[in-house]
Amino acid sequence: MSRMERRCWWCLPVLSCLLQIFSAHSDFYTSIGHMTDLLYTEKDLVTSLKDYITAEENKLKQVKLWAEKLDVLSATAVQDPEGFLGHPVNAFKLMKRLNTEWGDLESLVLKDTTDGFISNLTLQRKHFPTDEDQTGAAKALLRLQDTYRLDTNIISTGDLPGVTHKSPMTVEDCFELGNIAYTEVDYYHTELWMEQALKQLDEGEESTVDKVTVLDYLSYAIYQQGELGRALELTKRLLILDPEHQRANGNLKYFEFQLIKQRKAQAEEAQKTQNEGKGRTKRQTSDASKKKMRFREPVPERKMYEMLCRGEGIKLTPRRQSRLFCRYYDNHSHPRYLLSPVKQEDEWDRPYIVRYHDIISHSEIEKVKELAKPRLRRATVHDPLTGKLTTALYRVSKSAWLTAYEHPLIDQVNQRIEDLTGLEMDTAEELQVANYGVGGQYEPHFDFGRKDEPDAFKELGTGNRIATWLFYMSDVAAGGATVFPDVGAVVWPKKGTAVFWYNLFLSGEGDYSTRHAACPVLVGNKWVSNKWIHERGQEFRRPCGLNETA
Repeated sequence: MSRMERRCWWCLPVLSCLLQIFSAHSDFYTSIGHMTDLLYTEKDLVTSLKDYITAEENKLKQVKLWAEKLDVLSATAVQDPEGFLGHPVNAFKLMKRLNTEWGDLESLVLKDTTDGFISNLTLQRKHFPTDEDQTGAAKALLRLQDTYRLDTNIISTGDLPGVTHKSPMTVEDCFELGNIAYTEVDYYHTELWMEQALKQLDEGEESTVDKVTVLDYLSYAIYQQGELGRALELTKRLLILDPEHQRANGNLKYFEFQLIKQRKAQAEEAQKTQNEGKGRTKRQTSDASKKKMRFREPVPERKMYEMLCRGEGIKLTPRRQSRLFCRYYDNHSHPRYLLSPVKQEDEWDRPYIVRYHDIISHSEIEKVKELAKPRLRRATVHDPLTGKLTTALYRVSKSAWLTAYEHPLIDQVNQRIEDLTGLEMDTAEELQVANYGVGGQYEPHFDFGRKDEPDAFKELGTGNRIATWLFYMSDVAAGGATVFPDVGAVVWPKKGTAVFWYNLFLSGEGDYSTRHAACPVLVGNKWVSNKWIHERGQEFRRPCGLNETA
């Protein structure tokens, strides 16, 4: 058995295990936890490839030695063929070489050393990421760029905040991002990334992508955004490189014609505005400005969400800040915490959000992750129309549900939540564990069912979601905050802590200020687990109130 064969035989059990894991996975880009498995797959393939290279090098080494030996022999023999063959040993060896040894050499040259590598690659390729994964990861990069207002060059150089493994992008990488944006009719990002690809080409980076191709995409993307002048200049630059470029020659004439029309229309509009503005007084202008200031429109939710993710936006006033405290908490002398109370911190006042520090240990976190990882699936949301679970583009993560009876630790965690909140866990949903992928996020949403969603949790038969408990099971190098856009609250992930808030008022009415979101993970790996606690069973633990919003 050759070394290559021994190597591949050894790989088969490992390969079998990996395939069992991968066969249950899809949407790799939605979970960093699952993407780590791909690194080990690639490492195994690289090892297999290196074995193939070694086998090829050994084969060529043998062929080279044979060729050098015969080169010397034949050079001597042809100088005096008859004299050379007059020696009976030389005659015998010639017969032997041509009849046997050249046949052995032919077998050596024809020997296929690719079998092990190709079979390994073919087997694992069935479980590689798909086009959807590549597109999903690309869109995630674009989403991160927008949310955190990142300069294209910063992303390309890999100089992101909190990174430990810096990874620059090639021209091909930048072009691919721009191309994916182009296929999505996203000309804004097409422009950004084609410009970056062109910049790197201008700086002398070698690439299989040429400037003509990049300029072709770039000029069209800029044209689609209404910048005819720039589109025309880029088209002219393209034609300097490739004067026969058919599409560029057609675009040149079209852009010139459209630019003339545009400038004429702008001149006419400017003249019209000037004529209409002559009768307007300075007082009218001033009054209009004051009116605009008085009736300033509220910040759109999307913009507020992104501002909060960047650490900007609403801040608590000193007066409100002074009402937030840290304390040792035993939940009214609960027997489990009377002698060892937990550390509780007020994060926000309205809605009231508290954080519990050192509430779950590292070993407990690792066990929860170990239990969850094999069953992670694309995270779902409740469809308000059907009341059923479905995947959604605005939630990029994978999740798994862990029941109390499958491991004692889960039962202990559930009991811990019950002891600290005073709420019944028998009617709560199972512990949900989530791992976020590339740019993983969960856009603004409510945890509770609204009045226009009467069937949101009908199948559970436990009423609405009264409260949310959220464990942070990892630190995140950058991004990944939990934000509440309506009130401006920002809660940053901290491993070993948990946050808790009520979704419903005492009256059972939904608290709309609890609308929240998970910001995109910029750098790092975010693991969380949460417990959604329901109304049934809380009748005596959290009695109803008569005030609708208290």
